[in-house]
Amino acid sequence: MGCKDKRDQDTNCVCDAVEQILAEQEAVEEISCPTSCYSNLLSPAGGPQRDTIPFMLTNKKGELFKAFGNVGGFMGDMTCFKTIFFRVEAVEDCCATLSLLRPVDVHGHTESVCDPCDECFFGLEKSDFCIEVDLSCFCAIQCLSPELVDRIADKHHK
Repeated sequence: MGCKDKRDQDTNCVCDAVEQILAEQEAVEEISCPTSCYSNLLSPAGGPQRDTIPFMLTNKKGELFKAFGNVGGFMGDMTCFKTIFFRVEAVEDCCATLSLLRPVDVHGHTESVCDPCDECFFGLEKSDFCIEVDLSCFCAIQCLSPELVDRIADKHHK
C-alpha cells in the first residue's frame, strides 16, 4: 500500500492518474483543462500530434523515482542512462509497464538526469527500455509537457 489512508484501500490517485494518461495516449480527445494529469495534454490544439505524456513519480519519502536504461550499453549509442521520466505502456490492477524516457541535452546526447531542473537536460526521447511498477508504492505524480518528447532545439540553442 502507498501513502493512502488504510481505510481507503480501494483507490489510489497515482494509479488513477496513470490509467487516465494511458487512456489519453490511446485516444487523443479534447478536454479543456491543460494543467493536470487528468487533462488532455495531447490536445491537437497544442501543436503537432503527440502520443506521449511524460511524467515523474514520487515515493513515500518525497524522492523522485528513478530507473536505469541500456545497462551494459548493448543498444543504440551504447550509453547507459538514469532517468526520472516515464511513459505508461500498460496498466492492470494498479501495476504498470512504464517505458523509460531517455533524457537528452540540446545536441541530442544522452544525459543521466535525477533532477528535472538539471542545466544539461533539454528534452526526452522514447526508448525500448521498460520496467514494471506497483503504482500503489507512489504518493505523487507530476505530468510534464508532451512538448519535451522529441524536442528540437531552435537556432539560438545550438
